[in-house]
Amino acid sequence: MYLNIPELITSVLEFIFYSFAFSAILSYIILAIISGFETVNYMKKNSFVNYKEILSSSISPSISIIAPAYNETLNIVENVRSLLSNHYVNYDVIIVNDGSKDDSLEKLIKAYDLVKVDYSINQQIPTKPLREGIFKSTNPAFEKLIVVDKVNGGKADALNTGLNISTNKYVACIDVDCLLLEEALQKMIKPFLESTDEKVIAAGGVIRIANSCEIKDGKLIDVNLPKNKIVRGQILEYLRAFLLGRMAWSKLNGLLVISGAFGLFDKKTAIEVGGYDTKTVGEDMEIIVRMRRHMEEQKVKYRVAYIPDPLCWTEAPDSYKIFISQRNRWTRGTIETLKKHKKIGFNPKYNSLGTISYPYWLIYERIAPIIEVAGLFYFLFLIMNKNVKWDYALAFITLAYLFTVLFSIITIITEELTYHQYKKKGIGYQLIKTAFLEPFINHPFILYAAVKGNFDYYFNKKIKWGEMTRKGMTNN
Repeated sequence: MYLNIPELITSVLEFIFYSFAFSAILSYIILAIISGFETVNYMKKNSFVNYKEILSSSISPSISIIAPAYNETLNIVENVRSLLSNHYVNYDVIIVNDGSKDDSLEKLIKAYDLVKVDYSINQQIPTKPLREGIFKSTNPAFEKLIVVDKVNGGKADALNTGLNISTNKYVACIDVDCLLLEEALQKMIKPFLESTDEKVIAAGGVIRIANSCEIKDGKLIDVNLPKNKIVRGQILEYLRAFLLGRMAWSKLNGLLVISGAFGLFDKKTAIEVGGYDTKTVGEDMEIIVRMRRHMEEQKVKYRVAYIPDPLCWTEAPDSYKIFISQRNRWTRGTIETLKKHKKIGFNPKYNSLGTISYPYWLIYERIAPIIEVAGLFYFLFLIMNKNVKWDYALAFITLAYLFTVLFSIITIITEELTYHQYKKKGIGYQLIKTAFLEPFINHPFILYAAVKGNFDYYFNKKIKWGEMTRKGMTNN
């Protein structure tokens, strides 16, 4: 029997590409359904919660908000004011100025009447040394504020410094350029208080994009839709990820990442695993995987919780250069984390962490962009060789596009029916219009950044964090 090798290879490749695409679509549908049911249950359950009891109780668990800052002169004063205005009783705010070269420290000293103080540090995690030292305010209104000035060591090192300084049971790690809503802490602490038969080691919340929103005195005054198409695409992307993705993974206890913009951690567990890894650019994902791995190896029942309420708003990249740099870093961080913890992968000893979460992240987050790009090149190869089955190809492209658009529209409807943050007339229509354009506006650059991230990880070891220039949320 004659075996046509080129046709066999073509058939195998097409089977791989089509199977991957349909399995990805199926996984998104399943996660969206689980998220939908879980969101409804969450809203019903929490409609009876009196958060005032949590925020007004003197025995509420103690929390330290740790916010690393590096050259944040545009936002530093306003965002610290936002952190200090949180409606919670038992908390403090630790700003770690990580060797800023601008006037961030001087602005803080002036705005909050800071003076240098002697402060005992429990050096449980090795970090870079202090520079100017530790500051506290002479104004009683800012008694919760602690400012640390240290030698530059990167975000992870700054967070570890905060862990060493904190004397509280829980730590909320947040980007200093983010806007934390006033009720965020009492909502985030709730899973820790409710859990009885399992230990909650971390909790994450929804991150929303603050570009073009009106912010005054550290408070969100008005939510607006940005005109920038790149930012609008990211709004949809964030809504899909947080509303129709992470809610499901929380239900399955399969979360592998809590956004570095805002997360609440059990400090003891974070210190037990050695704090944040200073050698990765994806420290937010890596510490969650390491904490989960630690709990699995200790055979302790645990959970990583997720709060679907919009609790934190952040500035998103508004140029392709910064956008690609950010996604490049996310790709490298994912590669580093999955490689470092490869022992977990497909290992039943780690339960759902090893058999569901790790494989999903490896296949549909780590490998997916590479397969998609390979598929595009394969399609171009077929066109050049005039070997395209156009009826199948066009049907597949149309299906993929329409599914992407439909999924985004379902996300928009979900947002409208639940948290409804975009209340102004016409914003829903604008978001739906963005849903049709996003596959062409943002997605190609996400693919490019993923491919470049892979290249940089393996062949460009000099690249580290990546540029993320801020314009200041109040000026967007």
